[in-house]
Amino acid sequence: MDSASTDLDSPTGSPAGPHSSYRAAGSALRQPPLRATSHSTAEADVWAELRAEAEAALIEEPLYAGIIQATILDQRSLAQALAYRLAHRLGDGDLARLAMRDLCLAAFEADPHAGAHAVRDLIAIRERDPTCRRYLDPFLFYKGLAALEGYRIAHWLWHQGRMTLALHVQSRISEVFGCDIHPAARIGSGVFIDHATGVVIGETTIIADDVSILQSVTLGGNGKDSGDRHPKIERGVLLSVGAKVLGNIRVGEGAKVAAAAVVLHDVPPHTTVAGVPARVVSRIPRSEEPALTMDQFFGDGI
Repeated sequence: MDSASTDLDSPTGSPAGPHSSYRAAGSALRQPPLRATSHSTAEADVWAELRAEAEAALIEEPLYAGIIQATILDQRSLAQALAYRLAHRLGDGDLARLAMRDLCLAAFEADPHAGAHAVRDLIAIRERDPTCRRYLDPFLFYKGLAALEGYRIAHWLWHQGRMTLALHVQSRISEVFGCDIHPAARIGSGVFIDHATGVVIGETTIIADDVSILQSVTLGGNGKDSGDRHPKIERGVLLSVGAKVLGNIRVGEGAKVAAAAVVLHDVPPHTTVAGVPARVVSRIPRSEEPALTMDQFFGDGI
């Protein structure tokens, strides 16, 4: 699963090497380290904190103790726990939970960066969602995290040539979480999909690191083109509730797209766009990081 190691300008469906980075307008988009406010940059530390939270939850809610024990405390690593949880939620009559768990584990073990991706995604929720009080909550319950990590399984399958299984996983994610992400889309790490309901991400979409996506966002085609036809979202972009970005266009680094905006043309970096069709309504200082602060003030009267 090399979803965080892709090139914004490479041909669709052609993943770049494991050490490549996103590119935009000919310049590399950096893959930043975790923010200083992060609780830990190490998978082992986040896993230890998650286990401690799970042990505390056993006392808090004994009725849920069996699920917490099986999902986290009986597992030997974050990858195993995540595979178990995804299998429990995505397994069905067509692909039983045991087979789904083995599939998830195979994907996680095949990608040396998978654990780091999951950690960055967890930390993104912890830092940006004011309702999140511990890692345990998104790990067990948040649809956005489950949909994103499930997508990473489907993405790995897609690039293994196992398209039928990839599409099955995509279908299950859509059925269970109400979030439809094509397996061929390329998504970086530290991505926050809030609520997930109604989110649609098309086949040739590329999303860089540290992007925040709220409910009912569509990253789709314009209905007329084939081939590379979906948006390219650069680092640090905030896509607010109900935003629609349509066509092979670029939303520049650190931009904000207002609620219910319909974006049909490129968005310059560090700007706010709003309206139908969307237009630039303000500039954003380069020091601000809208996807991380989750500041959804888009301007007076918006």
